[in-house]
Amino acid sequence: MITTASAEFRAALPVGGRLLGLDVGTKTIGTALCDAGWSFASPASLIRRTKFTKDKAALAELIAQQQVKGLVIGLPLNLDGTDSPRTQSTRAFARNLDDMALPILLWDERWSTVAVERTLIEQDFSRARRAEMIDNMAAAHILQAAIDALVNVT
Repeated sequence: MITTASAEFRAALPVGGRLLGLDVGTKTIGTALCDAGWSFASPASLIRRTKFTKDKAALAELIAQQQVKGLVIGLPLNLDGTDSPRTQSTRAFARNLDDMALPILLWDERWSTVAVERTLIEQDFSRARRAEMIDNMAAAHILQAAIDALVNVT
């Protein structure tokens, strides 16, 4: 199941359980995990993109190790809310993960990378260090926004 609706995603999940957040880029996949109680998200490992089958295998390994119950994938919409070529690519990526039998929530990620970059600049990280951290931090930002919304779904 792939959805953009928090309530539908929440209904498809068991009570609690870890979620995996993904920031899917062309060169890397930033990952983040939340605790089973959906309180906080934190950056996890960075996956360097190669062939999709290898990327999927790396995700499957992380999912198994961390006992993940659902995926939250950042959806890079245009600022006006419309789809872009990257949005279409992300939707295709999600469809290719659908056979993993986990519910997938596509979460609007507009401004996530900008917000994370500003935070890292405020913390005086070098440009090189920011580039190294940005994808996983963006994944954590996306996942945190999603779990905050999921906790408030009735």
